[in-house]
Formats: sequence, structure tokens, C-alpha cells
Amino acid sequence: MTDRQESGAAEKGRTNQQQRGVHTVEKIGGTSMSRARELLDTILIGKRKGDALYNRVFVVSAFGGITDKLLEHKKSGEPGVYALFSHADNEHGWMEALSAVSRAMHTINEDMFDEAADRHAADDFVRERIEGARGCLIDLQRLCSYGHFQLGEHMQTIRELLSALGEAHSANNLALLLRRSGVNARFIDLTGWRDETQPSLNERIEQAFDEIDLSRELPIVTGYSQCREGLMREFDRGYSEVTFATIAALTGAREAIIHKEFHLSSADPRLVGPENVRKIGRTNYDVADQLSNMGMEAIHPKAAKKLRQAGVPLRVANAFEPEDPGTLIDAEPADGAGVEMVTGLPVTSLELFEQDMVGVKGYDAAILESLTRHRVRIVSKSSNANSIVHHLEATLKSVRRVERDLAERYPAARITARRAGMVSVIGRDLTGLGVMLEGLKALDASGVEPLASQETGRGVDVQFLVRSEDLEKAVKALHRAFIEEGEETLKEAA
Repeated sequence: MTDRQESGAAEKGRTNQQQRGVHTVEKIGGTSMSRARELLDTILIGKRKGDALYNRVFVVSAFGGITDKLLEHKKSGEPGVYALFSHADNEHGWMEALSAVSRAMHTINEDMFDEAADRHAADDFVRERIEGARGCLIDLQRLCSYGHFQLGEHMQTIRELLSALGEAHSANNLALLLRRSGVNARFIDLTGWRDETQPSLNERIEQAFDEIDLSRELPIVTGYSQCREGLMREFDRGYSEVTFATIAALTGAREAIIHKEFHLSSADPRLVGPENVRKIGRTNYDVADQLSNMGMEAIHPKAAKKLRQAGVPLRVANAFEPEDPGTLIDAEPADGAGVEMVTGLPVTSLELFEQDMVGVKGYDAAILESLTRHRVRIVSKSSNANSIVHHLEATLKSVRRVERDLAERYPAARITARRAGMVSVIGRDLTGLGVMLEGLKALDASGVEPLASQETGRGVDVQFLVRSEDLEKAVKALHRAFIEEGEETLKEAA
């Protein structure tokens, strides 16, 4: 989407908000969707009756683990249907993987529905989508056996087709479950299944919502939306949050809500202990962007941009604690300086050193071009006179490809890669708190020797690079210093 289109969408969102401003647009992630029956008693129905059930829109992700099976495992990189198909010498690997997805979906249906009629309807839906996709892949494979057609030209479309299967399954199931519970739920399929048109994202959403009465219907919407922009081309697996944010902006939602299985807290409770974390409660989109950079997404940064431009606040809530308001994220600055979160991420530090780099341009651009081509995400970077270091979130295979590229281009350079841990102390306003100094003291007291530290000057985060084996220890030490022991030390230092 162009800046002009985004500006227009934002303006339309503000206009709609002024006109209506009654409904919410809410997103349920894959892990929470896997507990869909429990959600009936919390966010979906709970104590609501009559009109209170409506003026809400739910955008859903695929059930937990399904997208990993369809594409590739998000963390381990284990190949799914897409990855197997893209490297297939024969049909057996990807076809068996697709059959495994079908079996997993049928198992979900069996666990989800008590009524045979609902279960049969859900199974029929899965069968149609899976076998339809299978037929497409077989036909494409056969077509590309001729030299005039190249499989690589169609892989992005195949990735979108496969990904859409997961969201369509979960949205259809949830609508069935709600209707069985007496709710007038409506399955909204944005996946473009058997649709010969190529609308834009905005057009597809507007068409889908054109005849919906939000005061009497509860839309259950697929997180994936097929459109001519190609959501996965730019956002890959962050597409569901972009769909969610676009719906909220276009329909002028009063509030956008993301339901997770936990609260947005000061650290990972599994790491520092649930008794030691605190719910953030209130923060802004700057912090949300920093969290996304550290792999702990409250929301995809492009989705956050849409909401911010449309003037729609975001709430991150615990799907299983419906009485708790969760954490509100808006564009407002903090009332005062303070640390809000400590989070860590395993990274690979890629260093290019060359004595002749001083005063010579082009090194940075060449590294960035290679990282972009191999789809390697940059978490942070630093440089001096003759070395450039990028801290990356990437598989070892991807980093090795980048190393080979750079070695060919700069044969005299010394290129090294090592595993490390990046820990970030984040807050809306850290100015004047001496976070770097106090952080270094806390790490030293815990026996962690930092490899590097830096802050950007915007006053929203301070980063500490540590050995990979010290990552968890460093998060605990910094959380203890800045959160558990309060902010008195910071105030005294300031």
C-alpha cells in the first residue's frame, strides 16, 4: 500500500470513528484459538446476553501449529508443505505433509464439536479446501514440467494459498461453534477462495463488511486476506495483524484489542517467575515497536502504524481473564520516566572487519543488500573505523549464505559470526535515569560480562549484548534491578 493509500485509509478510519465509534475489532492468536471452547466462557460469550454480544468483530489466526505445518516451523525452520513443495523432486514429501495437515485439522474438529452435524460440516469444509489446494499444486507442478513455465514465479502465490487454509479453517470452526451456542455469528472469508477478482486489501474488506449489521451479527474473520498487494510479500507471517489493523482503521473501531494467553508484562514470566513480573497497564506505540524489534511482538509494527494513523488505540488483554482490562497502547507520551520491560533475544553477531574500510563507502550498503536478499532480520548494529557488526535474528544457514556473499565481494575482509544474546531495557521515557550505567552494575553484580552496550538517544531502549549462555541470567539480573527492586536506584542515580 502506498503512503497516499495509507493516508486515505487513515482519514477514512477517522471519519468512520466519528460516525460510529461503537464497535471493537478484536484478534485471537493461534495459541488462544487452540483453547476455543474455553473462550466461549470468557471473551466470546461469558456473561454477555442479547445486544452485548454484538458490536464486535473477531479476526482469528490459524489454530496453534497449523501454519507451521503448512509453511515451515517459525522457530526451528522444519519444513512444512510449502518448503517441501518448493524443493520437491517428487510429489511424495509435500503431499504427505498436506495429508498430515488435513489429519491435524480433523483432530481439531473432533475435539471442538460435540454435535455430529457441526463436526461433519467442519470436516467437509476442511476436505474441500485441502483437496482444492492439492489439486492446484499438482496442476502447477505438471505445468512447470514444461520449460516455458518456472515454478519460482508462482511460489509466493502458493505460500499465500497454503497459509490461507489455516485461517479459513479456524474462522469457519469458530463461527460454527458460536452459532451452536445461540450467537448470530457470521464467517467472513477474506482468503479469496475461488475468487477470480483481484481487489486491493481495502476493497476486499469494504466489500466483505458492506452488508454486515454489527449490531446484530458477530463477524468471525480470517486473519489472512487475499489482495493484489500480496500481504505475505511484505509482511510474511505478520499478515493477520495487518488484516486486523486495517479492519479496525477502515471501520472506525472504538478500540482494537489483541487477546493473548498472557498479559503484556515486564518480562517473560516463564523466565523471571510469574510472582516477579508486573502487568504494564499503559504504554505507547514506541514501546510496541521496540518489543517487535526484540521478537516479542505486541503487534506487527506496520499494523501499529495503521492504528496510530487512524487514531485507534490498541489494547492487549489476557483472553482467559476477561475482567482484567489488560494494557492500553496509544500514541501518548509517558507522564514520567521509568522502565517498563526487560526482554532478551538470541542473536547472531555478524562482524565484517577490513583494514581498508576507513573512509571508503559501500560496505554498509553491500552488507544490507545481502541481508535483505537472504531475508535476514537485523535487530541492531554498530560500527567503527574498520568494522561493521550486525546483530541478527536468523538461522545459521541464512547467516552462512550472507558470509559467502560478503567473502566473495571482500576477499581481504575477516568475517566472523558468533551466537550471542541481546537484552533490551525498554520504556516510554528512560531519559535521565542512567539505565546504561545501572544496567552494567547489575550485570557485573550477577557475574555477567557484557560484550557491548548501546543506546540510540531516543530514550526508549538500552541494549546489552551478552554471551549466548548468559542471556537468561542477564534478563533476570536487569529485571530484578529495574522492576523487582523498584526504580529508587534509578531515581537516586539521576
